[in-house]
Amino acid sequence: MTAPSLAHATEFGRMYSRSTGSAPEVPSITTVIGQESRDLSGWAGHMAATALAEDAQLAACVGSPDRLRKLARNAASAAERFRDDAAARGDRVHEYAEQVALASLGRAEADPDGAYAALQEHGETAFADRFDQWWELYGVRPLAAEVTVWNHQVGYAGTLDLVAEIGGRVCLVDFKTRGLTRDGRGKPVNESVVMQLVAGMRAEEVLVDADAGTWESWPHREDVMLLAVGISSAEVTAVQARSEVLRPHWRKFWALRQVWEHSRAVTEAGPALRPVGPPPV
Repeated sequence: MTAPSLAHATEFGRMYSRSTGSAPEVPSITTVIGQESRDLSGWAGHMAATALAEDAQLAACVGSPDRLRKLARNAASAAERFRDDAAARGDRVHEYAEQVALASLGRAEADPDGAYAALQEHGETAFADRFDQWWELYGVRPLAAEVTVWNHQVGYAGTLDLVAEIGGRVCLVDFKTRGLTRDGRGKPVNESVVMQLVAGMRAEEVLVDADAGTWESWPHREDVMLLAVGISSAEVTAVQARSEVLRPHWRKFWALRQVWEHSRAVTEAGPALRPVGPPPV
């Protein structure tokens, strides 16, 4: 995950502050979306079973309960390792996309070559190559990259990957690094990205200066396309959030924001139960 200057890791998830010198005040867009419960136990079990079955030491451990238990413990963390590796890869791909955008904007600090080298070190340059093809094919004209926005009314903040002009339309773009399906195609983007995009669109302010805590009115609340761009090593696919679904996804995001608020209130209230002795005789 990228680390915007105003984002903080807290016991209540990722939160944002108004300046680099102030305390965090509101949850991030991704923290709010993360309140939705998802059952990943089946996937975790599959990852553990696969890791154990593919372990080269398995045959040699048959008949030794102690050695088998050690292999089982290692296999049990396979899902966690896969998640962490995927997150690190996603950070590298996002970094490359950001550096390409900054270079296109003429920013002196842009370093796409350095970001490409980081991908090369991990054998992941195919992601960058496919991204470059998409960037040229779609004629992307970046307006801003890694844009931090804030909504006071609902109470959240977040950082958008890219604001760009594509085909004559202003687009809010969120990049998603994807693995491959069994037939070698990029895996589809999860529909929860619509909540992420519509929350970005419904922001009220955009950050100007993080140190000074300067914000200005967010100009992209209307007449923008919301695009999710899935980047895999085989292809890049762009999908648009349909205008007809924006309202229900926004209402769902609002409801999840209330879940986050009440969950924090419950935690801050302290233990909910206390022991009770028997009544006096």
